[in-house]
Amino acid sequence: MKAVPANRAAVFFAIVIAGCALDLATKHWVFEQLGRRLGQQCHVVANLYLETSVNRGALFGIGQGWTSLFALLSIVATGAILYWLFYAGAARDRLLTVTMGLVTAGILGNLYDRLGLPGLTWEELTNGVQRGPVYAVRDWILVYIGHWPWPTFNLADSMLVCGALLLGWHALRHSPSPTESRAPPP
Repeated sequence: MKAVPANRAAVFFAIVIAGCALDLATKHWVFEQLGRRLGQQCHVVANLYLETSVNRGALFGIGQGWTSLFALLSIVATGAILYWLFYAGAARDRLLTVTMGLVTAGILGNLYDRLGLPGLTWEELTNGVQRGPVYAVRDWILVYIGHWPWPTFNLADSMLVCGALLLGWHALRHSPSPTESRAPPP
C-alpha cells in the first residue's frame, strides 16, 4: 500500500457523491416534469431538448438487454478504481483523483438505474405495452447536430466521457521519456 495524501480521499468521494447526486436528481426531475412516458420532449434552446428515454445497453445503445452484465462490470470497475487509487497509490496524482471521481460518479449514477432502483415500471413508460420493472438507464439530454439527433444521454454519461478524455490527456501528458522507460542497468 502506497501513501496517499489524506485530502485525496475527501476530494474523490466529494466528486463521487456530488456527481452521482446531481445525475440522479436531474433524471428524477426530468422524468417527473415531462411525464414518465418514453419519448416525451421539451425544447430548451437551439438544438437542445429534454427527452425521456431509457437505455438497456451501454454507450450508444450497444449491448441492448445486457443490463445484468453491465451492472456487474460497473461493480468490478468501481472496485478496481478504489484499489488503484487508494491501495496502489494512484491518488497521489491530483488529476487522476479528480478524473476517477468523475468516472466513478458516472458509473454509480448509471448503476443505480440498471439495478431498477428508481422504481419505474414498463407499464407507466410504455402505456402498458410492456410489463415489469425497468432495469435500464434513464437518459434525458437530446442534442441535434443539424437534423441528426445525437443519441440521448444523461449527466452520468457526460461524467464518464469527460473522465475518459481527462484520463487520455493525462496518459499523453505523463508518458515516460525513452530514457525513463528503460530498465536500469544491472
